Amino acid sequence: MKKRLLVVEDNARLLQAISLCLKKADYEVMSARDGGDALIRIAETIPDLIVSDIMMPGADGFSLAAQVRANPRTDLIPIVFLSAKDTRQDRINGFKAGVDAYLVKPFEPEELVAVIENILKRISLTHRRVARATPPSPKKSSNSQFASVSKLTKAEERVAKSVAQSLSNKEIAANLSVSVRTVEMHISNILSKKQFSNRVEIARYIIERDSAE
Repeated sequence: MKKRLLVVEDNARLLQAISLCLKKADYEVMSARDGGDALIRIAETIPDLIVSDIMMPGADGFSLAAQVRANPRTDLIPIVFLSAKDTRQDRINGFKAGVDAYLVKPFEPEELVAVIENILKRISLTHRRVARATPPSPKKSSNSQFASVSKLTKAEERVAKSVAQSLSNKEIAANLSVSVRTVEMHISNILSKKQFSNRVEIARYIIERDSAE
């Protein structure tokens, strides 16, 4: 399943170049021209990682990072800053804002891809270890954490099960005969209802719930 990245950059040419580089590395890429635009995209679909410039008109990278970290739905999304600001204090400010990596422009595309791959691999490993360390859930119980499954609509339930099967949004849309945008809307609703931060948590929820039944 392809990881979805959000690239935030006000320079149209650089935005296109970064997006192309990441698509060639087999990532699904969304784009935004400033922090405000990025927050709209995040509200529609939660990305697996954000790559953002700092200096942008309107809401800048620091503002974006602050709002992402302040929201329990998005506070665990990794953030990589790309910036021409290369002083020691600039980097310190970036890490204080909660970013996971800080690359200075101009940068090598291979370096950006390597940084992203390293962050996402670490997250995947963490999820697997947490899943193994979590004690088995009790069988059917009215007080079980899975009792709230009724809160998902039938459509959301179908989408959630498809996510657990590692299907992409395009594959889910084709299987359910709906648009990709509709699938993204359902996934966003599931994340909100269950207070999950990404698709991995949806998949884990479905797998654990079904195995407990």
